[in-house]
Amino acid sequence: MRTNTASRQSSILGSCVKAIGRALDAAGCDGAGLLAEAGFDLKELDGPDTRCPLTKTAHLWRLALAATGDPTFGLKLTKQYKHTMFHALGYGLSASSTLKEAFERVQRFSHVVSDAVEYQFFRRGPEYHFIMEPATEVPIESIDALVGMYLQLCRSLIGREFAPLSIELRRPRPLVIDEFERLWRAPLHFGAEQNRLIFERDGIERLLDTGNPELARLSDAISTQYLARIERHNIEARVREVVTQRLQTSEPTQEEVAEILNMSSRTLQRKLGDSGTTFKRILDETRHALALSYMSSPQNSVNEVTHLLGFSCSSSFTRAFRRWTGLSPSEWRAGNTASYPHAQQRGQSANAAYTMSRNSMR
Repeated sequence: MRTNTASRQSSILGSCVKAIGRALDAAGCDGAGLLAEAGFDLKELDGPDTRCPLTKTAHLWRLALAATGDPTFGLKLTKQYKHTMFHALGYGLSASSTLKEAFERVQRFSHVVSDAVEYQFFRRGPEYHFIMEPATEVPIESIDALVGMYLQLCRSLIGREFAPLSIELRRPRPLVIDEFERLWRAPLHFGAEQNRLIFERDGIERLLDTGNPELARLSDAISTQYLARIERHNIEARVREVVTQRLQTSEPTQEEVAEILNMSSRTLQRKLGDSGTTFKRILDETRHALALSYMSSPQNSVNEVTHLLGFSCSSSFTRAFRRWTGLSPSEWRAGNTASYPHAQQRGQSANAAYTMSRNSMR
C-alpha cells in the first residue's frame, strides 16, 4: 500500500453517495431523508466534481443498513452503478482493450473515485489476482458493493457469463449466502487474509471488441489532471502529471521535475521515499501505461511512440517494452491490430467523449 491516507481525510465522489440514496429508494426507504440525516446537502451532491468525506458516508451506510434491515444491501447497490458516475475513469474503463488493462487502470487511477481503498493487480502463474484493501475503516457491505461493481464491469465488457475463479473476503460469512452465490457465481471464501478476486488468465488478457485506445488515452490524461488537482498534497500524483507532460518532448530528469515543483531534487527524493516510491519507478510506470495506450492505436508508428515516450532511440524503447510485456513492440502489436478495424470511427467517438468529460470538470 503505497499511498498514505492517514494524514488526510478520505473522500469519495458525490455521485457514489447519490447511488446509495437511489438504492435506498429502490428498497422502499426515504433515500433523500437518510442522506440529509447523514449530513449531506442534496444540492451539493449534483456537481460532477463533488467529493464527500468518508466519515459521513460511513454514517450513511449505518443508517441504510438499519433502515433496510437487509444484509445484502451492498449487493443491491451494485445495480445503481453506471460508468458515467466515475468521472473520466469510467470512460477509461469502458474503453479498455482488455480486462487486464481495465484493472491496471483501476490500480493507477482509483483515487479519482475514492482513496478509501488501495488496489493491487498482478499475474501469478495462470491466474490474475485483484486485491482490494481498505486504507481506512469502511463498512464490510461497501466491499460487497465493490466486488459486485467490478464483476459488473467485467461482464459489461466481456460477456454476462464471465465469472472469477474464486472470491476471497476478510468479512465473516454472511447469514444469507444465496444472493452472493447467485450474483457472483464463483467459489466464496470468507475470513480470508485479504479481499481478493482471482481470475483465469485467458479471460483477463482476451482482446475486447469495445476497446478504444484513443478514448482510453484521453480519459487517462483527464484522470491524471484531476488527481493532481484534488491531491495537491500527494507528491506522487503531482510528479506523475509533470512526467506525463514532459515525456512529449524528452525524458524528464528528477532535477527538472523538482524544479517545476519548486523544490530541490533531494527534497523530491525524500518526499517520494516517504510515499513509498521513487522517481524512477513513477517514470517507468507512466511510460508503461502510455506505451500500451499508444501502441494500441494502429496509426502510431513505433518511431512515433518512441518519441512520445521520450526515449532517445527505438532500440531503448524496444528493450523497455520487452521488459514490460515480454514481447517486442511489433510482436505485441501483431496480436492487437486485428482488434481495431474501425480506428477512425473510434477516434471520432473518443473526441466526443473527451469533450463531454472536459465539460464535466468545469
